Amino acid sequence: MKRPSPRAAPPTAQCCRAACALLVLLALASHLPSVGSFTLEPSLAVRPKIPITAASKPRCTHRQSALTKLRSKEESGDVESALGEAETVILGVAGTAASSIMLYSESVLFRTGCGLPAGPLGLVGAAEGISYLGVVALVGYSVFTKVRTGKGLPAGPGGILGAAEGLAYLAVVAGSFVLIAQITNFGYMPNAVPMEGGMCQ
Repeated sequence: MKRPSPRAAPPTAQCCRAACALLVLLALASHLPSVGSFTLEPSLAVRPKIPITAASKPRCTHRQSALTKLRSKEESGDVESALGEAETVILGVAGTAASSIMLYSESVLFRTGCGLPAGPLGLVGAAEGISYLGVVALVGYSVFTKVRTGKGLPAGPGGILGAAEGLAYLAVVAGSFVLIAQITNFGYMPNAVPMEGGMCQ
């Protein structure tokens, strides 16, 4: 047997159901908080991002980078000498001349037990004394540069300053041996300035 198909609800019943559903929605909406009541907490609020420009960067970074580069150059021994070309040539010529005079004086001292004679107006003796002082000063400056930069003096134009530096070290080393030989062979040290009645006049 066929079951009877359900009859559709009358239109009045459908209208009542729709009206009831609308009333329920309106009642729920009246109890919900308004949209303006929702606020963001400061911790959750989105903070605007400030773009970092070149003007906003600290200036000390440039100084720190410059100091870092300078220190790296000093450690690697790439610091150039403070002497100019003219000063290097003058120091090289003077150092070479002083070292040559000192080596000649040491040879005379080794053979005779006395240094160079005073000469006319004491010019030869004065040149000898100034040469000794100049060689010691040049060696001292070379050692100071070696300690500070890790290398000796620059060679200079034509290698003049490098030659003077080498001769100065040679003169100092030779002077040490001559000093020992002077005491051993002659038993006395000549006076720096010739004096009357001295061993060397």
